Amino acid sequence: MSQVATVAIVGARGHVGAELLRLLAQHPYLRIGYAGSRALAGAPIRQTAPGVDGALRFSDVSPEAVRAAHCDAVVLALPNGKGAPFVAALKDQRGRQRDAPVVIVDLSADHRFDDNWQYGLVECRREALQGARRIANPGCYATAAQLALAPFAKNCSAPPRIFGVSGYSGAGTSPSPYNDPEQLRDNIIAYKLVNHTHEREIGRHLGLKVHFMPHVASFFRGISLTIDMQLSAPIHRTQVLAQLHAYYRHEALISIHEQMPLVRAAVGQHRVHIGGVHCQNSRVVLVATIDNLLKGAATQCLQNLNVALQLPELAGIETSAGQSLPQPR
Repeated sequence: MSQVATVAIVGARGHVGAELLRLLAQHPYLRIGYAGSRALAGAPIRQTAPGVDGALRFSDVSPEAVRAAHCDAVVLALPNGKGAPFVAALKDQRGRQRDAPVVIVDLSADHRFDDNWQYGLVECRREALQGARRIANPGCYATAAQLALAPFAKNCSAPPRIFGVSGYSGAGTSPSPYNDPEQLRDNIIAYKLVNHTHEREIGRHLGLKVHFMPHVASFFRGISLTIDMQLSAPIHRTQVLAQLHAYYRHEALISIHEQMPLVRAAVGQHRVHIGGVHCQNSRVVLVATIDNLLKGAATQCLQNLNVALQLPELAGIETSAGQSLPQPR
């Protein structure tokens, strides 16, 4: 594209907002037009995201300020239930660099069950997201679980069971027992063991009932999911791996492994890692790991922005090794 598009981040103080600022600082086609944080208002953005223009500073947060920024895209990195005034303020507004309505990507759960918004799991909904203006970014657990289950969803004969463990960054920055290192020291804490939002999210978008049991542990970032599914016919481990490889053969941000993927190997990476496959007759157990702040949130958001704005899908998404990734087909 000939012009650089501008992006506003509302709620830039949080863990995911900080990751987005870092990614946008090196994006070839997008630049930060507004970064809103009440706690950091007036502070240089470069303190949070090295590489950003030194003149850029955090702004106070209000729907009027976001609208006045006239950005091409707005990312709502806000707690659940806080985004509606911003969506209303941006209704029918067009971006500065393009003759099209502003793109909004909502990182909260507010619109993941709303048919008026596109659900932003790119690997499963790429075509529908091209040119989309209202995008609901998937949850971190839900991203990894859906991508691990998608190749087998039509063949499940019972609801899969998903045991999830997240680092405490997933609990956000507001103090709670779920992000208190002292509470978590030598510990793991279960929470919301039935009817978790991500349980309903996975089931809705896969068209498959699931049972999800989340936990939080003492590491800061990353997620590990152990997924136990019953298929309609016996299957061998080599067949499961072959099916995974075939299903995701063109997907740059999904890695299939013979061995058990580890949380620490996913941290700082933009990929979902799937592997550790075990089979017993028609029962399949596998493991998926993801960085909850990257592919579970910020990387996914950037993918959605790129696709919606018709940019190269992986623009601004680097690998931990600094190597370029193949473009998805």
